[in-house]
Amino acid sequence: MTQNKTYNFLIITILITLFTIFNGFIYTSKENENPVKLTEQGLHGQRLWQENNCWSCHQTYGLGGYLGPDLTNVYSTENKGPMYIKAFLNSGVKTMPKFNFSEAEKEALVTYLKFIDSTGYYPNYNAKFKPNGWVELQYKNEK
Repeated sequence: MTQNKTYNFLIITILITLFTIFNGFIYTSKENENPVKLTEQGLHGQRLWQENNCWSCHQTYGLGGYLGPDLTNVYSTENKGPMYIKAFLNSGVKTMPKFNFSEAEKEALVTYLKFIDSTGYYPNYNAKFKPNGWVELQYKNEK
């Protein structure tokens, strides 16, 4: 009985050690690092997005609320774009509240959504799963 406990302890110790090493490798790897560089106006738009809880209704890349549409590619979608975005910000539609953003705030939100749009596609049908567990995505700003 004591031998089983020792054996179990050894197995658990080995598994925890391997798990720790694997996580250390994954989270310190620079292989898939893609730094985000928002302009000052884009950062202002991001702050407005967060302060007004846009996440609670809208999604980007499929993450967020489900009451409103996913806005990942709203900037580049045909028949939409900057004027479309600005129109909805102050008018409110159905369940979307009416905001009283200044022109500078609307521009900041449009800049933020333009940046999100420039980073990729959602849904990304060209994603490839690599053997090491990472997902290789197609980005709009890659050449």
